[in-house]
Amino acid sequence: MAGGGAAASALSSPWRTLLQRALDANAHLKHSTFFQLATVGEGGRPANRTVVFRGFQEHCDKIQIHTDARSNKVLSAFREMPNLEFSQICWYFTDSWEQFRISGIIDVIDGSSSDPAKLQQREKTWFASSMKTRSQYLGEPWPGVPVVDDDLDPSTGPVDAYCLLTLDPEKVDYVNLKSNQKLMFRRTQEGDDSSDWMAEKASL
Repeated sequence: MAGGGAAASALSSPWRTLLQRALDANAHLKHSTFFQLATVGEGGRPANRTVVFRGFQEHCDKIQIHTDARSNKVLSAFREMPNLEFSQICWYFTDSWEQFRISGIIDVIDGSSSDPAKLQQREKTWFASSMKTRSQYLGEPWPGVPVVDDDLDPSTGPVDAYCLLTLDPEKVDYVNLKSNQKLMFRRTQEGDDSSDWMAEKASL
């Protein structure tokens, strides 16, 4: 099963079931776990980058992403404008011709978080990563800088550079170009514990 997408639980949202099917159908394609994450950048300008799906957070629909706290991928915008946390994912599956646009609130969780539950989740995703992935957070992140050859102890917890991003979906637009189907999903209530969604068909 692709991208750490554990078997859909009984509490899965209707759009998540469609997403899991798309992940399964495209699992033979390595790029099927890549998607584009758009945020509001410096000066209110749009910023977009390709990231890797790291699974869902347990017991909810939050989508997990890893990033380097030393890079400007997402963090610089949030540090300068912490109220601009709205983000959108655009995820296209080339084999099944399906697209998901997932809008929601993004949360940046680094080692300075004061929330024990968030720090625990950050640690959990760190240990769920491969040693190769963890080693990417050693040394300097800029091109041309020598790579650190020091071995990383498998029992070592998250290094300072490791940052977990979670996107909490509020709106999902789904398009299937093979069946000419479009569905729009809206969360009817706000809050982490809400799993109530409204779905409606729409024209392409």
